[in-house]
Amino acid sequence: MSAKIINGKEIAQDIKEGLKKRVQALPMTPGLAVVLVGDDPASQVYVRNKEKACQEVGFYSEVHRLAEDTSEQELLDLIEQLNNNPKIHGILVQLPLPKHIDERKVINQILPTKDVDGFHPINAGALLIGEKGLKPCTPKGCIRLIKEMGLDITGKKAVVVGRSNIVGKPVVLMLLQENATVEICHSRTQDLTKEVKDADILVVAIGKANFITGEMIKPGAIVIDVGINRLEDGTLAGDVEFASAKEVAGYITPVPGGVGPMTIAMLLENTLEAALALMEGK
Repeated sequence: MSAKIINGKEIAQDIKEGLKKRVQALPMTPGLAVVLVGDDPASQVYVRNKEKACQEVGFYSEVHRLAEDTSEQELLDLIEQLNNNPKIHGILVQLPLPKHIDERKVINQILPTKDVDGFHPINAGALLIGEKGLKPCTPKGCIRLIKEMGLDITGKKAVVVGRSNIVGKPVVLMLLQENATVEICHSRTQDLTKEVKDADILVVAIGKANFITGEMIKPGAIVIDVGINRLEDGTLAGDVEFASAKEVAGYITPVPGGVGPMTIAMLLENTLEAALALMEGK
């Protein structure tokens, strides 16, 4: 029997509708600033989608498009201006940055209270010890997808394939907070198939098209595919081979239309949370 498809596009739309209603009831307008350095085509698409999503829910938005040769100091100065701008509650610098700019220095420049990507060390530390803070959008979206399907994470064996700071590590911590038993696998893991086969919940974020196949998946597992890879024919594929996996899994996210839309929905939710925190702080 084929798996139930977790429709991230529909779930994200429902979340955005809820955010729109909450924004309409506020005495202020949440503001998001997105900074794009250079002309990477994929980054341009992501930024346009974020701009459109802001308009959809009634946020104030700014997009700062900077030339590829913008200096690191110019970028840091812009972030400082946005830190001090009362109309801006969330700041997102689109990654990757040109090689001459230190990504870590840029992330550290963003005020933790405006760090809607959840990458600042203070927010990363808060996640580690279970304190309140802005959480990375994609991992947050992964957990939300599971919950929105009415599935319980408590006590389940969760396996995360990929150990990036953006997805792998934070999603491990979020699964732990939901009382899963969690294992993380990576390029040096011995007998990956054996480890993956044990997973009640499988999250894959490695950037390798169709790497996890159906025969590696436990029957009935919840499969969250974070990967988005463009194939030679121009089509998109996840890190999980969807055709074979959906015949084994109990629930599975498609690519596209799974985790991707949720990332933007969680970005909007983080921006609203940042705006509310500022309002309550006053």
